[in-house]
Amino acid sequence: MPHLPSTAPLYSPARVRELLTRHGLRPTKSLGQNFLIDGNILRAIAEAGGAAPGVPVLEVGPGLGVLTREIASRGAQVTALEKDERLKPVLAETLEGTDVNVVWGDALDFDYASLPSGTRVIANLPYYITGLLLSRFMRAPGIESATVLVQKEVGQRLAAKPGQDAYGFLSAIAALYGSVKHVRDVPKGAFLPAPDVTSSVVRLDFDRTRPQPDPAFLAFVEAALHHRRKTLRNNLRLIGHAADAIDAALEGAALRADVRAEDVPLERLHDIARTLGVVR
Repeated sequence: MPHLPSTAPLYSPARVRELLTRHGLRPTKSLGQNFLIDGNILRAIAEAGGAAPGVPVLEVGPGLGVLTREIASRGAQVTALEKDERLKPVLAETLEGTDVNVVWGDALDFDYASLPSGTRVIANLPYYITGLLLSRFMRAPGIESATVLVQKEVGQRLAAKPGQDAYGFLSAIAALYGSVKHVRDVPKGAFLPAPDVTSSVVRLDFDRTRPQPDPAFLAFVEAALHHRRKTLRNNLRLIGHAADAIDAALEGAALRADVRAEDVPLERLHDIARTLGVVR
């Protein structure tokens, strides 16, 4: 099959289809492969993520290299993690002339602690491992921010505050590590193939001046928020705390006995954890 004229941008649906057909590829649903085909959104993600000359950028799941090339064109030093080795010839073609470092392997096996200080993650994340990857980014001291495409529902959970419907463990850990900003929603038609859900671009900024959250407190918060319809008291009893100790801790924090964890600010949860001897 002949190449399309070079005037067709890499993100155009015709160019994406031509690349896939010529290399005998189909997007793999199990790997969460939905390729971006909207130039305005590509530029908005790179801009919001802080891609700029000399900035170290990590991309997870470059796919056909469409977003990768946009980030690299802004002078960023890009490392891209890709699991699907069928994409080797495609990325060799689409990233030709750039100095992008493609690392082949599973993103869940990568050593994020090895990244240089000031690294920014900019990525269209595979939806099936979004939560796992975000927690790795949060814990990696060199990662300054993560600007990512996620399912809209995940974006809402990340940005939710105590008392809001979407608030849960993901909201809590995002707040413990830094702050979350909703950048924009992305319609299904911006991808090939179109996913089943609307997506959102969110930016997480990590405050590396804060001490890392105590793992015991993270486990406590996760348990407290585990069963959304149960009271905080019942959730804490499920992990072995005595009823009278919980009642005293709730009273000391000026909370009602039937309060739910998703309505309790993190500072109050920390007070309760301290009273129960979970943290110092």
